[in-house]
Amino acid sequence: MGHRVTIYTDGSALGNPGRGGYGIVLISGKYRREIAQGYALTTNNRMELLAVIVALEALKMPCEVTVYSDSRYVVDAVEKGWLPQWVRTNFKGKKNADLWRRYLQVAGRHRIAFVWVKGHAEIPENERCDRLAVAAAGSGNLLEDTGYLLAQADENPKMDFQD
Repeated sequence: MGHRVTIYTDGSALGNPGRGGYGIVLISGKYRREIAQGYALTTNNRMELLAVIVALEALKMPCEVTVYSDSRYVVDAVEKGWLPQWVRTNFKGKKNADLWRRYLQVAGRHRIAFVWVKGHAEIPENERCDRLAVAAAGSGNLLEDTGYLLAQADENPKMDFQD
């Protein structure tokens, strides 16, 4: 396996669903990179998971990765083994299947350990990710979370009535 990389991630949604964003801090040796992006309409869980995905996608080669996240949703799905069951049932009844499939594609390249950290517990890099995520959600540079919008359309189909 390649380099050792430490990743801190956080996601935010103002309104949940609402404007959202993620923040990432990647650290490998003396190398450090920060990444953030905001979305016009999304959820907190989607931003928490997307932060991990984007961080892993940023790695150019297979790495030994430790991901620090304050998201029980993300950490427990992987560390407690829920994800393989969701795959077996084709994510039936599960939200964010599009992002979990994307996670599985990129995660296979790396050896990943997740560590849950308490949010807002004065862990400097986690706090930095939170600030990045909130700032991204409040920025004028918001993308569309097409996966969220498509899922909402599937859950709430418009009724067409004919005379």
